Parts: sequence; structure tokens; C-alpha cells
Amino acid sequence: MKKKTKKGLLPYLFLFLIMLVILYFVTNMNNKVNVLSYDEFVVSLNEGKIEELSITPKSSAYVYELTGKLKNYKENESFFVRVPLSDEVVSKVLKTNDEYDFKLVTEADPSSNSFWIVVVNLLPILILVGATFFIFTRQLGGANKSMDFGRSRAKLSEDNKKIKFDKVAGLDEEKEEVSELIDFLKNPKKFQKLGARIPKGVLLVGPPGTGKTLLARAVAGEANVPFYYISGSDFVELFVGVGASRVRDMFKQAKQNAPCLIFIDEIDAVGRQRGSGIGGGHDEREQTLNQLLTEMDGFGENEGIIIIAATNRPDVLDPALLRPGRFDRQVTVNLPDVKGREAILKVHAQNKVFAKNIKLENIAKRTVGFSGADLENLLNEAALLAVRKDKEKITMAEIDEAHDRVLMGPAKKSKKYTDKEKRLVAFHEAGHAVIGLKLDGANEVQKITIIPRGAAGGYNLMLPKEETYFQTKKELLDTISGLLAGRVAEEITFNEVTTGAHNDFEKATKIARAMVTEYGMSDLGPVQFEQRESGNVFLGRDYTKSRNFSSQVAFEIDQEQRKIINECYEVTKKIIKENKDLLELIANTLLEYETITKEQIEYLVKNGKMPDETSHEEDISDLSLSELRDKAKDKNIKGYYKMTRDELVDALEKNE
Repeated sequence: MKKKTKKGLLPYLFLFLIMLVILYFVTNMNNKVNVLSYDEFVVSLNEGKIEELSITPKSSAYVYELTGKLKNYKENESFFVRVPLSDEVVSKVLKTNDEYDFKLVTEADPSSNSFWIVVVNLLPILILVGATFFIFTRQLGGANKSMDFGRSRAKLSEDNKKIKFDKVAGLDEEKEEVSELIDFLKNPKKFQKLGARIPKGVLLVGPPGTGKTLLARAVAGEANVPFYYISGSDFVELFVGVGASRVRDMFKQAKQNAPCLIFIDEIDAVGRQRGSGIGGGHDEREQTLNQLLTEMDGFGENEGIIIIAATNRPDVLDPALLRPGRFDRQVTVNLPDVKGREAILKVHAQNKVFAKNIKLENIAKRTVGFSGADLENLLNEAALLAVRKDKEKITMAEIDEAHDRVLMGPAKKSKKYTDKEKRLVAFHEAGHAVIGLKLDGANEVQKITIIPRGAAGGYNLMLPKEETYFQTKKELLDTISGLLAGRVAEEITFNEVTTGAHNDFEKATKIARAMVTEYGMSDLGPVQFEQRESGNVFLGRDYTKSRNFSSQVAFEIDQEQRKIINECYEVTKKIIKENKDLLELIANTLLEYETITKEQIEYLVKNGKMPDETSHEEDISDLSLSELRDKAKDKNIKGYYKMTRDELVDALEKNE
């Protein structure tokens, strides 16, 4: 750090000197100096025109330097003249200065002071050398960076020791898988004693935002070892051979700081399978990969260097990268289950202020499919909404709105429906709710709103009743029926159809085709005709999708797919016709309230009306002072504007 500071001061010092020179010239710019000849000076002296005179001997030049002012000069005007040291006129003035009517000043000879001689002679040279050095370093800055291309871009993290396993929630099995890496980094002799070889590389595989980088940092933090972080794209540059050089330099630095941990994020950027793709491979990337393979296979068994890499595309990695001796352990970091989501929410909720009625367990149940990053974003959005509303605590209203924002975007309250469109959307969303209530295998409706969000005219949050690893054929068919319910409700109620169900059809068609071609759930038998995400990933999955069937079988697949959709459509139509009263009840309630939740839907089905507002009103203790005053005004509470916050809460509770 000290070297960088000293080097950084040089340009500023040079700039300061330049400013001094500029300031000197600016201050002397307004001064007018008249250069007189010797004869003019003598005439002015004899005629008594001189007002001031300064005489400075210059022994080195054998002259006198005379400066001064004439009586007719302006304020900033002066004269200058040089005369020989042997001049009799100047000698007479110096000897008999009392005879002259002007102010006389004699200066010492600068040549008598050796310090000023050095300054005057060396300062221009120093300024010239400094300017040359500054320009030279500036011009060669780019060249120095080019020469630095081969250096590793791996960054040594200084705050990884603060991150421990307690900061990594919802990954219990994953933490157990990497725990022995910590033991090895702390005590390698324990493994050497029994001849055990710790994995040189661990590959973390999983969707984005599941905590792969955080898990790697926690391993280094628990082991209390240096943590080197680099992205796969940092290896590959414009110049051929730079990536391989950076790999060598990275391992060189790591060996000097062993035991340590190297984390390579998005390793698929450099570790893609070699020799794939149209038009040949990528020489620079392949050379970098070759060097990485060599280095991983080259350093000793117990040098104390462990590499952890992360990717969400393990299918594109080169097989040589995954063989034993390199990345010989693969840890899958999946999306968290309900318990994992609750644990993650607890971690991110530590620095936030929530209302008393907030239960993280309920939030975890409603966030199926959310990653750790999504959950952190959810709570952050809720906190931002609470700040906008000037609330002192985060309530369930902000969490609901944040949840909808994360999934669908902000509500477009300014977008106005026509009455006909509003009824269409209400009955469409009510159709989904009816099937969710009447079919056990269909997804359960958590929330319905007819307020537009994103590109959708309405929004229906439907989640599985339980989180399972597998789905039965009946559950898949019921899910398709639930997706088709919106179109069926439109057709039965209005005798016409709209484009609002296009996204529902897309999802239903994918499920039906997978049942026929992948799951063997059709009359074509237990045969897999297509593979999910099959084909050459470098050419496009759909472009090279394998067709392990004839044209006749393709026709039969289309027939079976259409058969499943049509049968589910008929089942949906029958259920909605039998429950038309329930459909109208939910739709009319939506038209009045615009948004209803799962609890309100259940109460509506049971009692035929919405619950009382007071029974489901939010905790007034969580409201801001302005909101409390508005409620007190509506309740006609006298003197509410003079009450404190606590007094308002008590008065409102008594009024209820």
C-alpha cells in the first residue's frame, strides 16, 4: 500500500509545480518592463527623471543589472538595463548616492550564495526530467497492462473469515458434503496418516441464486484459510496464450499461500467441451482448459490447495475436467425446501423490523421454487415498500405486495379495464379457483387478483398442496384441468373465448407432451420418445433434438397429446357447470374486492360471503402515525389529532 501511495503522489507533485509556474507568469503578466539602452539610462539619471533604482551585481557575467522606475511611469511600469561592472557612472552612484534625489537599493550578488546557484541551475533540469518521466509512464501505462495480461485475475478475499456456516441456511446436506474439506485444510496430517487423498476439486452444481458462492466462502471461513475468487471469463482474453499464463500464475500464488482455497465461478465459460460446435473449437479457451487440467493433475496430493468451482451448466463441461483426480466430487445445490426457505428467511430477517403477526413459516410455505437470492430480494422489497409508506415495521401487506412484485412485477393500477374486460378476467380467474377447490390433484389457489401485473391482465397464484419429488398421472391431469379452467369459465359464462388463456395453454401442452414422450403415461406405452434437454448444447437443443421415432409415431404422439388435453377440458367443463354458483360467487367477489386470498376464498366457500373487515384487519399497532389518525378520523374519535401514538392505538382498540 505504501508503494502505491508514493507512486500516486508523483503526478500531483508535478501538477503542483506546473501550477506554480503558471501562477508566476500570470502575476507578472500585468507588469510592464521597458528595456533602456545605456545612453537612455545616463540621460534619465542626469536629468533627474529616476524615481527608484535597484542595483544588483552579477559577478559571473561581469555586469550590473539595474531596475527601477522613472517619474513619469505608471504603477506597474519599470525599466531594466545592464552595464559593465567597470562602469564609472554606476560606481559614482554607489559612492555618492546622497547627491541623487531617488530611492537607491543595492542587492547582494546571487553568485555569492551557493545554495541559490544550485537551485537556479538544477530546478529547470528537475522539472524537465519530471515532465518526461510523467509523460513516459502515462504513455506506457497501456503497454504495462498488456505486459500484465499474463498475471492471474484471482482476487484474494479479505472478508471471507467473517462468513461461517451459520450464514449458510437451508443447505444442511451440502455443508456436510464439504465439511471434510475444512478438516483437511485445518489438519492435513490427519488424512496423510491413513493415506487418504482429499478431493482436489469440488464442483458445485445448481440453479442460479442457490448459494454456491456463499457455500465456498463459508468453507474458507470455517477453515480460516485464504480465499481466492475468480470467474471463468477472467481467464480468456484477446491474446492467445494469456489464459494459460493466468492459470499458471494463479496456482503459483496459491502454492505460496497454501493451505488455501481457490473458487472458480461459472467454470463453464472456460471448461466447455473441446472440439464441439460448428466451425471448430476455440483455441484460446481450449489452451486455457488444457493448462487448468495440467495444473490440477500436477500439484502434489497434499499441497493444501483445494479448488471449488460452480456452474449451472454441468452438461457442457469437458469430461476430462470431471474425471477422478480433478473435479472428482460433485455437490448438487438445489432449490431449498420449505424448511430450508424458513431458515434462509431467518438469516435475512435479522436486520429487519417485522410486525408481531409475521410468521416466517407461512412465508416459506408461499414461496415454492424461490432460491436463496429470491428470498433475500423478497424481504428487501418488503422493507422498501414499508419505507415508502412511512411505516415503522414491515407488515404482511408489504410482504404480499413484494411477493407479487418478484413474480409478476408491480401492479398497474393506472391501467383501466372496460366493464366487459373486468368481468372476463374475474370469471377467468374464478374458474382456476373452482378447479383448485374441487380437484384434489390440482394446484391450490393462494391468491387471486384482477389488477394487471406485468403482461398479465389478472394474476392467480397457484401452488402445489404439498412439495413432492414425484407426481402421479392423476396429479398431472388435474394440473392440466386447472390450467384449462380459465378458458372453460369464459366459454360457459359468455359463450365466447379470449386470448387470455394463451399462457395456460402453453403450460398445459408442455405437461401433456411430457406425459406422452417422456413419462410413458399414454396409450403408446412406457416408451420414452424424447429426452428433456437432449441434443447438442452447442448447436441449440431444438435444432438437434433427437427423434427416435418414425413419422407415424409422431402422428400418434400428436393424437395422444390432443386426447389428454381434450379429456381434461371435458372434465373441467363438467366440474364448472356443476359449480356454476360457486364460480359466480367468487367472480362477483373479485369484481367488488379485486384481490382475495386463500383464507378469504375458504371463508367465502363455507359462508357464502366475505369475512368481516374487522376480523381480518391488520394489527393497528403496526400502522404509522398518519394512518392511525386517518382511522381515528373515520371512527369519529374526538381529539385524535392531539393524541400520541400509544393513545391512538388504545382509543382505536376500545372503539372496536
